[in-house]
Amino acid sequence: LVFGLPMHQAIAASLVAIIATSSGASSVYLRNRFSDLKLGLSLGLATVWGAICGGLAAGFLNAQVLSLLFSLVLIYAGGSMLKRPGGDSPEKEKSTDYQIRNYPAGYGASFLAGNISGLLGIGGGLVTVPVMHLVMRVPFKIASATSSFMIGITGCASAFLYYFRGEVNFLVTGTIVLGVLFGSNLGSFFLFRIKSSILRPVFAVILLLMAFKMFLKGVNLGLF
Repeated sequence: LVFGLPMHQAIAASLVAIIATSSGASSVYLRNRFSDLKLGLSLGLATVWGAICGGLAAGFLNAQVLSLLFSLVLIYAGGSMLKRPGGDSPEKEKSTDYQIRNYPAGYGASFLAGNISGLLGIGGGLVTVPVMHLVMRVPFKIASATSSFMIGITGCASAFLYYFRGEVNFLVTGTIVLGVLFGSNLGSFFLFRIKSSILRPVFAVILLLMAFKMFLKGVNLGLF
């Protein structure tokens, strides 16, 4: 909307920005042992396959229908996170002593997140964070940090497809990357200092706002 890019160039720029976001934030999370590297690599395989499928299908699927379906998923995820009371204890927020559940659901959600990332150029964390936290029972901060690591892998898989199709505008993309590198480091700074009982409802509200935006896109009302 701001730079007047064609849709596929905008998606390509967004995917490269996602890689930059992951690089900036996940290095901090890994250094402070907030990311579950084993879980991230495991689910990352599913997101990569999803991203490749989504990137290949980008020119064939109806983006409006996909946006409407995705908005319903975000509404459900945001509502579920708002309904769940309380937050993780300070000890559990960084604990490695937790039992991961429902791996099949995690793999399925990760594949879906990869598809969405490849098709729409958005971070799959909108799907993987709620699933890891609500379904797989991973502490919220660890789920967020692990997702930050995963989206870089996903973004690489999709971005290469757009690059080989000549849809990466280097001038615009470079400008965006500079901004997101600063923002990702700032975000990682706040993650260490804000309780998950505060972060989770904030994330839920972001999900609901994104759901509203996706709904408007689906019904072709680009108000913002």
